[in-house]
Amino acid sequence: MATNRTFTMIKPDAVENGHIGAILEKITASGFRIVALKLTQMTVADAKEFYAVHSERPFYGELVEFMSRGPIVAAILEKENAVEDFRTLIGATNPADAAEGTIRKLYATSLGENAVHGSDSDENAAIEGAFHFSGRELF
Repeated sequence: MATNRTFTMIKPDAVENGHIGAILEKITASGFRIVALKLTQMTVADAKEFYAVHSERPFYGELVEFMSRGPIVAAILEKENAVEDFRTLIGATNPADAAEGTIRKLYATSLGENAVHGSDSDENAAIEGAFHFSGRELF
């Protein structure tokens, strides 16, 4: 069953490069309502847990190191067809392959440092959102 919520993170590269405001503007201009938002930093343990699904992949160590190196912005977004629409808005994982005007085309620097995370399913959106936010942080 499709839900109307998805989870995103503005990753350390985009935070470091000063793109928080521009990315949030693009998200809200695309019809998403922000129902939870925070600037935070994942520890190495947090990043290992969050990305455990990739633990056997060759890029796992680099991913954990990258995601714990600096602050992120975590957010839960609401819109009809949220997961699919947000995946379209952020573009392909590799910014070189991302469509013009997508967040990754505009703000990502590489495949490994691709500016934003977006949940890939309704189930993962709920799991990932609950990882970063308690119920009292949702509006």
